[in-house]
Amino acid sequence: MKQKHLIEIAVALMLARWKQTLVATIGVTFSIALFISLLGFMEGLNQLLDGLVLNRTPHIRLFNDIQPSKIQPIDLSEQYQNYHNFISSVKPVNTRKEIYNAQQIIHKLKNDKRVFGVAPKITAQVFYNLGNIDLNGIINGVDAEKEAKLFAFSDYVIKGNYRELETISNSIILGQGAADVMNAKIGDIITVTTTEGEQFSLKVIGFFQSGMAEIDKIQSFASLTTTQKLLGEDSNYISDIQIKLKDLNKAPALAIEFEDFFKINAEDIQTANAQFETGSGVRSIISYAVGITLLIVSGFGIYNILNMLIYEKMDTIAILKATGYAGNDVKKIFISISLSIGVAGALAGVFFGILLSAIIDAIPFSSPSIPNVTTYPIDYGIQYYLIAIIFAMVTTFLAGWMPAKKASKVDPVLIIRGK
Repeated sequence: MKQKHLIEIAVALMLARWKQTLVATIGVTFSIALFISLLGFMEGLNQLLDGLVLNRTPHIRLFNDIQPSKIQPIDLSEQYQNYHNFISSVKPVNTRKEIYNAQQIIHKLKNDKRVFGVAPKITAQVFYNLGNIDLNGIINGVDAEKEAKLFAFSDYVIKGNYRELETISNSIILGQGAADVMNAKIGDIITVTTTEGEQFSLKVIGFFQSGMAEIDKIQSFASLTTTQKLLGEDSNYISDIQIKLKDLNKAPALAIEFEDFFKINAEDIQTANAQFETGSGVRSIISYAVGITLLIVSGFGIYNILNMLIYEKMDTIAILKATGYAGNDVKKIFISISLSIGVAGALAGVFFGILLSAIIDAIPFSSPSIPNVTTYPIDYGIQYYLIAIIFAMVTTFLAGWMPAKKASKVDPVLIIRGK
């Protein structure tokens, strides 16, 4: 029965200052709605920007790197074993880019339970012949189906069918930037020259757009067989092995393991794209900081309103304590007011946050560099809603606890005697 009366008193006090109560609730609502929409938009933007590169990057890449020889002839001499040798102008080792025993390595990786998929790749440096002008280019020989499955290759082929790389002999999917420079159209025959001076004619079957203009001016794709012909190599020639893991976070450790086991260079995605992860982290920190600041500001608003309410309702508090209500009862009343504002503001804030996110998600967005994105990106992760609600409740509780503690210590005798 007593609890019922406490609730009734709290409701009466809120209604007595309903305008201030409404302002405090709107403050919490506004803060949570902006927190949710801001975090959702920023994380959606992070996923979009990182996806432009990270989705196209293997978690681990195996390759033969061109490096200076680690062991020099003097190191093999017993006479100088206990000496420190300083050698300058060390030249790279004359090694081939081909991965030896590539098929056996791929077979071994496919049977590894930590590996999601493996795709072979060949990189060939060429010149696109445009009359008397030669343009620098890189042709990536890929298995089109595996590339589409593991690295979203099909999402970036804006014209043509990527599967035709395997069915049409000597075909190529040009980067959109290179195609614009050459004024190439689907069905055209272009000529490329390898670094060895050999010329080949290739049929254009599609265009590729990664979202990075400088890359699209150089990069193109062909089948493994076509690229092997360009380089004059046999069907076993592979220069890169791309690995997609089931757990991205294991990439650094597994890269070291694979490098040691296969005796080949390995590069993990974190090392190759450290700048993108740093950028995403900074943007997320800024978004959380802004959102939390908004919630703290709304908490100060609630604190001020409850503080003023206590000063205005000193008579009421004194009467309550004089009629038998304890200090803890008074504290419960004001904390109930604060939490009521927090709950109402949180529920309204979640509703308007979802609504605002949906509005942003529906705004048209068009960029020639990102053809597969038509609206602004939004991430509807439930974690943003939970964080907003929990932080709002904690903020409003703390904002109400301090004035409530002050109200519980009011001496009714002094108040009534003063009147």
